[in-house]
Amino acid sequence: AMKMDLNAIIEKMETGDQDAALTALQTFNKEHLGELVLGFLERDLQPSCQLACLETIRILSRDKKSLVPFATHHAMQILIRHAGLGQGEGFTPEIPDLEVIVEALKCLCNIVFNSEVAQEAGAELQLIVGLAERLKQCREPQWNHYVRFFDLRLTFLITALRVDVRAQLACELRGVSLLSEALDATLSLCWPDMYEVARAGFDGCSELPPLGRQETERAMEILKILFNVTFDSNRRKVDEEEAATYRHLGAILRHCIMSTSEGEERTEEMHSHTVNLLGNLPLPCLDVLLMPKVQQGSIEYIGVNMDAVKVLLEFMEKRLDRGNKLKETLLPSLNLLTESARIHRETRKFLRMKVLPPLRDVKNRPEVGNALRNKLVRLMTHIDTDVKHCAAEFLFVLCKESVSRFIKYTGYGNAAGLLAARGLMRGGRDPGHYSEDEDSDTEEYREAKPHINPVTGRVEEEQPNPMEGMTEEQKEYEAMKLVKMFDKLSRGQVIQPMKIGADGKMTSLEPQELHYLASQQFGESNNSDSDSDTN
Repeated sequence: AMKMDLNAIIEKMETGDQDAALTALQTFNKEHLGELVLGFLERDLQPSCQLACLETIRILSRDKKSLVPFATHHAMQILIRHAGLGQGEGFTPEIPDLEVIVEALKCLCNIVFNSEVAQEAGAELQLIVGLAERLKQCREPQWNHYVRFFDLRLTFLITALRVDVRAQLACELRGVSLLSEALDATLSLCWPDMYEVARAGFDGCSELPPLGRQETERAMEILKILFNVTFDSNRRKVDEEEAATYRHLGAILRHCIMSTSEGEERTEEMHSHTVNLLGNLPLPCLDVLLMPKVQQGSIEYIGVNMDAVKVLLEFMEKRLDRGNKLKETLLPSLNLLTESARIHRETRKFLRMKVLPPLRDVKNRPEVGNALRNKLVRLMTHIDTDVKHCAAEFLFVLCKESVSRFIKYTGYGNAAGLLAARGLMRGGRDPGHYSEDEDSDTEEYREAKPHINPVTGRVEEEQPNPMEGMTEEQKEYEAMKLVKMFDKLSRGQVIQPMKIGADGKMTSLEPQELHYLASQQFGESNNSDSDSDTN
């Protein structure tokens, strides 16, 4: 029966009727279908029949249980050849059938995503080399959007899943330059100046039309691949040639952040991938964000174009307001703004003007209100350690890492976490490369300053002094009673008393230290006051 089924399928395949062939294939015993279809693909079939076979593989490859026949070295070789990515071996038609190529690429995407064995086979068969060769043809008209898109999707998958392939693309195949060129071609860019980018046909326009849907899809895939291959770039030193390559890429990324797509959701998705990638660039290369000349309609601050910085700040605030998964959605933009402000005086001064304007509201706590400063101060006590650290670091950098200025804008209570981590509980300033611009106080702040509670960061109503009317001996007695209570709670491991060490950092106060403090000083106090009757 199986032999008759097989003969019937072969007859259908040989007629070249795609629909009949596909129906026949899908009714065949599923257990043996994978091997059968791969066997057909090794024959010199008409494109319509190849397409039917590949569509069957695509459907089967969605199921991890059906992957085994497709994940072998031999099967991957067949699929890579049909995708037009083979390296000089096997049959490759002079005029490739784009539908067959796209279908083979879809199969490879499914199989690579679902199978580690297939990933290894792809690496051994130098799949990335074939993909890189076709990426070099990014300006050739013979490849349509779907070939280009699925080439990029497959490149993203294999670089995300295989560290060795990622390294091969980055180094051996000069991936950053290759992908920058592909992004340049996708966005149809022109270069009025070395690091100044414009859209071809719209040079000098203050407002660009939205990117098309297909261009946006390809651009986002390229941004994701670039994120994979530049993952450690900001952690290592780069030479002059690499720095120039990254600056060139940075200029394109600036154009991406200034561009829109069809629909707000798609625009935000593209900006998110751009911000993630900007965070991977070596820090000195971020100066490209400020390089374009100031033009009519640009935001100028102390002679520098701040358009990109403003867009990044608005993007960050939008993510902050949304409040979802802050670690994943907010931190990339917040970290990027922090590092830009740390190394570029103009960026820091502009951001400080926007985030920490001269202080006027001294009646409310710093975390109360809807200004961006208030929102960021609220994050400084967030449950997620990374989120609260990044928010505090951003504000600390905007304060030029000055403890007194930081406390002024956030309150000592909110600032304590960062100051403790930095060893700055005693005050002072972290060493940094900051200009000596003055922190001008508003009249409202100067008048209120003597009445501001540094812990809460606001003017508090005067409270009655609980020690008013007490003698010095009574005050000392109450103080030592408090110390003994701390000692008791500490020994019961209810609390862990802390002290500020010589390095300015918080350190544990050991039980014996607290016990000694309680017993000795209280004993001395009793001896000295033996003639007085103190309750």
